[in-house]
Amino acid sequence: MLKQPMMEKLQALKLHGMIEGLERQEQDEATRELSFLDRLALLVDQQWNWRQNQALARRVRASRLKGAACVENIDYRAERGLQKSVIRALAQDSAWVKNHEHIFVIGPTGVGKSYVASALAQKACRDGYSVYWTTALLRDLNLARADGSLRQLLKRLNRNDVLVVDDWAMAPMSEAERRDFWEIAEDRYQTRSMILTSQLPVSRWHEQIGDPTLADGILDRLVHNAHRIEMRGESMRKQQGGKGEK
Repeated sequence: MLKQPMMEKLQALKLHGMIEGLERQEQDEATRELSFLDRLALLVDQQWNWRQNQALARRVRASRLKGAACVENIDYRAERGLQKSVIRALAQDSAWVKNHEHIFVIGPTGVGKSYVASALAQKACRDGYSVYWTTALLRDLNLARADGSLRQLLKRLNRNDVLVVDDWAMAPMSEAERRDFWEIAEDRYQTRSMILTSQLPVSRWHEQIGDPTLADGILDRLVHNAHRIEMRGESMRKQQGGKGEK
């Protein structure tokens, strides 16, 4: 029987999904009774699904997303201003990414801003987009500037379809920080998307950026094509004892 040489060739061609499909077909009597074309179609589907799953796993690993947040598990029972219709609309094919739009998730600490942002970013991964999550963007930019790798970092950030910045505008920016972020905003304007989470309302961001001219330029590239999710309520951590959404 030529099964083993065939399997070795499939392995060499890296058709791992087909290998798994063949092994399943061999164990399923009903499948063995199908026509050649039907069985081949099943193998092609198996290979396609395998590659799609591998690509998704790579995107999720590269994204540096924390936990296992997903839009299907968002809790709407707590009174925190979340509208299911808004989340569902954003999650539908992640069209906001295709349209190069941004999302602001705003609210007090502990209400689940990071979870909602992560869930929407994870859905973008599932829809085929590349994502990069950071909780310390300004620190990373400062370190990269110090060791001479700032250009490389900015290029790496700009390659991603979605840049997620957690805890944005927590402290006033330095001159170097606002210029670096202006460059990020400029590079991504009408070409890439961002998700920003913040405890401060958008009306306070201008003063946190500092320089009026740069603040106007940054916010002009962010605010006008952004969806706002404004959350409220008590800390979910207190209600859940530190479990579940953050």
